[in-house]
Amino acid sequence: MPRQIKRVKPLIYVFYEGESEQQYIDYLKNQFSDVAVIKRCAKRASTNLFEDTKSRFEKDKKYRDTAEATDEIWFFFDAELKDSSDEVWADRLKIINYLRKLRKKPNIRVRLLMTSGCIEYWFMLHFKDCAPPTQTEADKNNLVKDVKKFISIYKKGDKDSIWQIAPNYPTAVKYAKKRLQNISEIPCIEDTDERNQWLCKYCVTFSTVFEALDFLESLSSVA
Repeated sequence: MPRQIKRVKPLIYVFYEGESEQQYIDYLKNQFSDVAVIKRCAKRASTNLFEDTKSRFEKDKKYRDTAEATDEIWFFFDAELKDSSDEVWADRLKIINYLRKLRKKPNIRVRLLMTSGCIEYWFMLHFKDCAPPTQTEADKNNLVKDVKKFISIYKKGDKDSIWQIAPNYPTAVKYAKKRLQNISEIPCIEDTDERNQWLCKYCVTFSTVFEALDFLESLSSVA
C-alpha cells in the first residue's frame, strides 16, 4: 500500500477593515479549517489598512517570524471613491510588492478581496443577481435595507446574521463572477495588478471576494 503523505495546509493571513468582514472571515475559517489555516489579525486596521499590515510584518514578532511560512495574505476591504487616486494605488502596490517578497520561491500570494462601496453588496450577491449603485451614504443605507429583506435580523458586525448569510456563498460566487464578466471596460477579469488598479480607480459595482472562495473550494476538491 502506498505511503500516505499528509497534505500541508496553506497558511493565510487576513487583514480587514470592519467587524462584518471579521465575522465573515471567522465563518470561512470554520468552514474550511480542514484544508487551510486562516488567521485574521486580532483587530481591524485603525487607519490605513495597507500601512497597518506592512507595519505588523515589520514590527510584530508574531507576523515577522511566520512570514516565510505564509502562503497568502488577503486584504478584505471596501473600494471607495475617496481612495481611487493613482497615488493611493501606487502606495498600495508598493506595500503589496513588499509583502510578496517576504517569502522566497514562491513569493507570498496577495489577494485583494474588494467590494465596491460596502460589504453589503457582497452579502446581497448571496441571494440576488444585482448591480446597484454603492458609493454614496444613501446607496450604502439602501443596501443594508436590501440585505434585511433576506435576513431580517441583519446588522453590521453581527455574527448570527452574517453566519446565516455566509452559507449561500456558492450563489455569491456565481453572481460576482458574472458581474465582472459584464463590465465591458475592465482590462481583464483575471486577478492581476492592472485589473485591481482599474477596479480601485473606477469603483464600478463589483466584488472580488469570490476569488478567495474559489481558492478555498479548489483546496477542498483535492483534499
